[in-house]
Amino acid sequence: MRICHVSPRYAPHTGGVETQVQELSERLAARGHEVTVETAGRTPDLPKRERRNGVTVHRHYGLSPNEAFHFAPQLANPRLWSEYDVLHVHNVHTLSFSCAVLSSRTPTVATTYYHGHSASGFRDRLLDAYRPILRRALKSVHEVVSVSEWERRQVQSDLGVDSSVIPLGVEVSRFEGADPVVRDRPYLLCVARLEDYKGVQHVISALPELPEYDLLVAGDGPYRDTLEELAVEVGVNDRVEFLGNVDHERLPAYYAGADVHLSLSSFESFGLTVAESLASGTPCVLRSETALRDWCRGDDVECVAKVDPDTVATAVRNGGELAAPTGPVESWDDVTDSYEEIYESTF
Repeated sequence: MRICHVSPRYAPHTGGVETQVQELSERLAARGHEVTVETAGRTPDLPKRERRNGVTVHRHYGLSPNEAFHFAPQLANPRLWSEYDVLHVHNVHTLSFSCAVLSSRTPTVATTYYHGHSASGFRDRLLDAYRPILRRALKSVHEVVSVSEWERRQVQSDLGVDSSVIPLGVEVSRFEGADPVVRDRPYLLCVARLEDYKGVQHVISALPELPEYDLLVAGDGPYRDTLEELAVEVGVNDRVEFLGNVDHERLPAYYAGADVHLSLSSFESFGLTVAESLASGTPCVLRSETALRDWCRGDDVECVAKVDPDTVATAVRNGGELAAPTGPVESWDDVTDSYEEIYESTF
């Protein structure tokens, strides 16, 4: 089949959506499909067109007001989609999503990654204005997919659309038994795009109460400067290391070496870093909000309802006593199988 993925960003950009699109695209290409990615996330340092691990990537310059609702006018061109057998559109929190869906007559699959909210009041107002268009777009696609049971309920409640559930996956063999990063001191780990809602600031604020630990932060984003200033303000900048975007192949070593991985995000549709951490055998401290609640169910996760320094510090110490994770996580091959079945039925 000729399959086209539409995504706000693509590798080397990182994030849950970007990881899913890359993993699906490369696996589908390896299975003999012709796979193209159309993305609004072009930056001056990236080529307009390239062939990447068997996948054709077309990048367009786009607009993203307040780092949200990515839009590239080219993705509203109906002729762009006519050469494909199946269109797979990702992330409802982008204008490119609805533009592609509503301009295409190609059979379409939509994966929503719906949060119910956005990361700021401005983004929430944009989302409120956008929802009627989004409902119309979703009702025109052939299959709607959510990535968690929590998200499925939100999509039904807020958008009036039924969806199936296919979780994000983990390349388990990369994470199981990875050689850990070796450091002089034990460390905590946060893996996230650096935005306010991801909650890394709560971990930094708790660090004065955890003098035995350093903190490694893997990821980048517009909130990094604020986080660096906070580390100085609370007197822990000598114990916080910002790694930037960590190479895909190097990340398992950081999970494996961490005592505890923390995800204190205000909202997530799935929580890919949680799955990666558990696959690595590293326990997690999570904020019991949105889809992260779905992970708060075993001996390998400590969940918190509040994110004040005392609560977070106590959870970290409890997290260090948790059992090593043993529960199964979905593999990317399984996820690809599920989507391939949908493409075939749609086509």
